[in-house]
Amino acid sequence: MRLSKMIIAAVLAAAFASHVPAQKAAPTEKERFDLAAKYSRENRGVSVLIMKGDKIVFEDYQNGRNSDTAWILASGTKSFSGALLAAAIEDKLIKGFDERVSETITEWRGDRRRELITYRQLLSLTSGINAGQIGRVPTYSESVRSMSVAEPGTVFAYGPVPFQTFGEALTRKLKPRNETVISYLKHRILDPIGLSYGNWRMSDGQPLLPQGASLTAREWAKFGQLMRDRGKWKGKQIIAAKLIDELTVGSKANAAYGITFWLNKNGGKGPSGRAIGGAVEDIMKNGIANDAADLFMAAGAGNQRLYILRSLDMVIVRQGAFGDWDDREFISLLLTGKPSK
Repeated sequence: MRLSKMIIAAVLAAAFASHVPAQKAAPTEKERFDLAAKYSRENRGVSVLIMKGDKIVFEDYQNGRNSDTAWILASGTKSFSGALLAAAIEDKLIKGFDERVSETITEWRGDRRRELITYRQLLSLTSGINAGQIGRVPTYSESVRSMSVAEPGTVFAYGPVPFQTFGEALTRKLKPRNETVISYLKHRILDPIGLSYGNWRMSDGQPLLPQGASLTAREWAKFGQLMRDRGKWKGKQIIAAKLIDELTVGSKANAAYGITFWLNKNGGKGPSGRAIGGAVEDIMKNGIANDAADLFMAAGAGNQRLYILRSLDMVIVRQGAFGDWDDREFISLLLTGKPSK
């Protein structure tokens, strides 16, 4: 009798097991990367490139483009200004992130609010000056005429003027050395990491700092490596790590934006509480992505992205020609193989 019960139990267990679906294996790294690339391709993508350590582990060129395509970074260009500021501080051109810009832009002296603005505030977009209209870039000299509309450090305002103002300040700092902004950028940052740009739009002989650079995915990834490795390139410290670290510290006005880089944090509101619109506003409200707390990025119109994930030793480039885009969806597919929730 006991044996019969054991046999019946075994038969029932086998029958039950046959009706339980096998647990699906987690997607492989290649499958995850393919899913992310597919999402990019279906949304007018140009490239997806993934680096782990110093190696490219995935590369996909899309919609008729190839590895030689130098693509406009749009506002992805802005993050080079953060690196330039860090380098200028290390080279003692600028005393520190909290030096007042009016020490060099002397036209701001006597204006109670503008004379207090620091370089940190200028490039964290919390200076309080009129940031200008996105897509309409003034010359360096025109930018310094922008007036204050808020107390320094109190509101976040996204626009081109602060970057061009920084360009004017740096121009004046470099004049005694007979250097220009573009020559300083090349010899101090680009040349040491072997980064070649396809084009950099100029105005009055000066590089446009809020936009204007065109890079291939592989070249943009080099800048990502430098930032991921805290200013180090192949064992050599190009910019001091402690200065690079300052670029990923958010402000009181917007915790989701450091010094020229977007951070994976909930931020604040736009200038005077007004909505900014588009991806910028979404990032400020919700962060960049799930399950990647230390993620930060350079970002530009058309859904240009340079994602940096130090905890996973990763740099991810995504370039595109507008179309729909959801950072959360892309990163979720890439890291987990699953759509975002």
